[in-house]
Amino acid sequence: MLLIKEGFPEEDELVLCTVTNIHFHSVFAKLDEYGKTGLIHISEISPGRIRNIRDFVVEGKKIVCKVLRVDKKTGHIDLSLRRVNGNQKKKKINEIKQEQKAEKIIELVAKNNNSELKDLYNKITPKIFQKYDNLASCFKDVVKNESLLEKLEIEKEIARQLIEIIKVRFKEEEITIGGSLKLRSYQPDGIDIIKKVLEEVQKIDKSITLTYSGGGTYKIEIKSNNYKDAEKILDKAVKKATVLSEKADSEAEFIRKEKE
Repeated sequence: MLLIKEGFPEEDELVLCTVTNIHFHSVFAKLDEYGKTGLIHISEISPGRIRNIRDFVVEGKKIVCKVLRVDKKTGHIDLSLRRVNGNQKKKKINEIKQEQKAEKIIELVAKNNNSELKDLYNKITPKIFQKYDNLASCFKDVVKNESLLEKLEIEKEIARQLIEIIKVRFKEEEITIGGSLKLRSYQPDGIDIIKKVLEEVQKIDKSITLTYSGGGTYKIEIKSNNYKDAEKILDKAVKKATVLSEKADSEAEFIRKEKE
């Protein structure tokens, strides 16, 4: 289940599509979230020369595409498959799964109240979409703040039923940040210095995990349900390692792990 959005997608938006027709130089695909059809030119299928388009796409296959151009007057939508990397594809598919899970919650509440899914969906989503791009983002915030639906002016009893299921279906997410901490010491007691630095860093917070990666490098990770809190802990850890190393005439270098 994925309910159809009104209007057109934005340029550069990632969309989930189903391949419907394959021609010699182009592919037609239905945008699952919008119920509209877009076109993928052969040059936007894959980098390099393509001998047979069917080596890359088949009818009925689900693909993630990037919206290149939208002509609202003619309804023409140009798509690209080759401009979507693996991480973007993975993220988009996960977003779709999360949205389907959120829609399922509305479906359950609708059944509890003997109403149609679309009726309840159309009743509450306009209020939610004024602040959020999708249902899943809203419901994740509801886990942290149950009064949110009330602030969005969702009917009290409906809000209560939604919250009850949301708390079961959407657990508070745990985020992980970190990077590589390289420690060097050319002092006679260098091993003891590095050991002391690591011990002091570990004492900062129980959410810190240190793992030796080899070559004097340690993987440092902080897990938390709050991104800002995790950032503060990571900052303290890096500063502690740097200050202690410098005091002992040693070196500390931190390299941040890039977000996926």
